[in-house]
Amino acid sequence: MSFKTHCLAAVAALALMCGAAQAQTLRYANQGELKSLDPYTVNETTTNAHLGHPYEGLTARGKDLKIEPALAEKWEISADGLKWRFYLRKGVKFHDGSDFTADDVIFSADRVRAQGSNFTTRIPTSAKFVKVDDHTVDVILTAPNPILNAQWDTWYIMSKKWAEANNAVAPTPAAATTPSHASLNANGTGPYKIESHQPGVKTVFKLNENYWKKIEGNIKEIIFTPISSDATRVAALLSGEVDVIEPVPIQDIQRVNASGNAQVLTGPELRTIFLGFDQTRDELLESSVKGKNPFKDPKVRQAFYQAIDIETIKSRVMRGLSTPSPLMIAPELYPHAGFTRAKFDTEAAKKLLAEAGYPQGFELGMDCPNDRYVNDGQICQAVVGMLARIGIKVNLNAQPKAQYFAKVLKPGGYKTSFYLLGWTPGTFDSHNVLYDILGCRDVVGSSRGESNLGNYCNKKVDELTDKILVESDTAKRNAMIGEAYKMTVDEFSYIPLHQQALAWGVSKKVKLAQRADNSVLLYYATKEQ
Repeated sequence: MSFKTHCLAAVAALALMCGAAQAQTLRYANQGELKSLDPYTVNETTTNAHLGHPYEGLTARGKDLKIEPALAEKWEISADGLKWRFYLRKGVKFHDGSDFTADDVIFSADRVRAQGSNFTTRIPTSAKFVKVDDHTVDVILTAPNPILNAQWDTWYIMSKKWAEANNAVAPTPAAATTPSHASLNANGTGPYKIESHQPGVKTVFKLNENYWKKIEGNIKEIIFTPISSDATRVAALLSGEVDVIEPVPIQDIQRVNASGNAQVLTGPELRTIFLGFDQTRDELLESSVKGKNPFKDPKVRQAFYQAIDIETIKSRVMRGLSTPSPLMIAPELYPHAGFTRAKFDTEAAKKLLAEAGYPQGFELGMDCPNDRYVNDGQICQAVVGMLARIGIKVNLNAQPKAQYFAKVLKPGGYKTSFYLLGWTPGTFDSHNVLYDILGCRDVVGSSRGESNLGNYCNKKVDELTDKILVESDTAKRNAMIGEAYKMTVDEFSYIPLHQQALAWGVSKKVKLAQRADNSVLLYYATKEQ
């Protein structure tokens, strides 16, 4: 072989090696940033998905969203339903090399229910965790709970020793102004380790070579970069600078699919986008109405509801990729039979406002994320214009999700008067919606209503919710769920808007499973070499 031929062969081999290495690095961009690595700071799907790479729960959910064993190999329930026994997986190690044991589960159960956590509803307040041995834990309940572990796939288990050694025993609140060790570092048992984390800039995940099971994908490195600009994010996908983006703006779906080097994975999502009201303060935080709260009057809430043209939002803002909803839950999780949206009617809305004592309308503030949901900022702008037609002047505060959640989740009382939010029930069950979103937030020490930012409250709904939790007869349970939803619909507790559609941009070199909960989990991904 000549020197020239030898060199050409070496260059070719090197190119193949570089190609193989690059094929195992996946670059992912999302419209929002990853503010905190503390797994109990913000209960938000995208953040939970990010943190599902370094961390994991006692359970997991598969591509079909069915519950699977994870850090718990199996579990059993006593005949009376008051004791669950979890058998923990042996031989699992945290990323720092320490052993995973029952002590970590008990520590995590306390931490996730502590002040500052946004995940307190993951575990009943009264549940007691008892160590049987290093790899067995009993959970003792005061009442049966057949869906106890239904959302434990995103209750991520932390290392007790690591948290104590790094002054991270307390969870980091979303409104924290200084980062904690846990918000900047991670030590889980999951398939990827955090190699570096620059909040708002870049996070690098490296494959955990000592992970307890083999992952489906072939990705050894994930580089996550937040790209808030829709145009820049799409351009990065089409140029090959990134391999996966979420979401693809609705107006760009056709262009991505026609590009030849990328495609859009679409499908129905379980998340409901809705508007909420402050119904608890005697005076709204940002309003021209002084000395009283207009939203305590259901007529005002109904007026807002009927002023919103949901079909225009669907056709113009969402370009047909949304499903208007009369309920706070997707029809895939609870049938909408018997429920319809209140009719869009501007004149009826004006009449309702006049009957409530606001014939000229009033002024108020509105909080909205602009990088969290599909076209969230545009939805809020459309709502502002629609409400203006009935005399309501809305001062819109649309901001990145990190600032949005820091504001609306402030400890000591959520700080918003009128807001947009999205919700996928963590249990994929109506009880989660009725407890977390529609439950009264007025009992000290209770996790009920944790994400009920405006504190809608109906004690009869709460009573039904508690019965729904323990009812095993499906027909009876569904009847009670329907009764509870009817009460909340009749009172115009919220304004459900729609279920948005999934839209992930994926390089044609990448194969990736799309889950209906919109969790982008890259341990499912494979990339061609």
